[in-house]
Amino acid sequence: MSIYDVAVNKLDGSPADLGDYRDRAVLIVNVASQCGLTPQYEGLEQLHERYAERGFTVLGAPCNQFGGQEPGSAEEIATFCSTTYGVTFPLLEKLEVNGDGRHPLYSQLVTTEDGGGHSGDIRWNFEKFLVAPGGEIVARFDPTTAPDADELVSAVESVLPR
Repeated sequence: MSIYDVAVNKLDGSPADLGDYRDRAVLIVNVASQCGLTPQYEGLEQLHERYAERGFTVLGAPCNQFGGQEPGSAEEIATFCSTTYGVTFPLLEKLEVNGDGRHPLYSQLVTTEDGGGHSGDIRWNFEKFLVAPGGEIVARFDPTTAPDADELVSAVESVLPR
């Protein structure tokens, strides 16, 4: 099963079709509004804007599994992201990324190792997964890796379709 076959909803509850991203490079990030890493939203938006025309999308997946740092409703999350950080990239519904309720999307993502050899459970908010056009999960980045870090930007540039 490809990540494009996984059923998931947009933040507003309507169905999202991950197949829409088949020809794009995508950075999937579990996000939270009340985390010490929340300012990464700004860098993620900048990355999204910088490479959007070249076939790149950031895809945010709100998650409340780490310290209850994403307690808001869908509307509260959308308002916070747009008014505080100017987020225009797509946001999915709140997902569980670990445990018995792990969303099937994350069941596929967590098999990928990061640069330090870690695979398996998500460690904290803002863990990042880079998916190349066609669906191959090509990189995983630690939550503390900034969106403008050289290794992340280089990885994104290496899989841009145009």
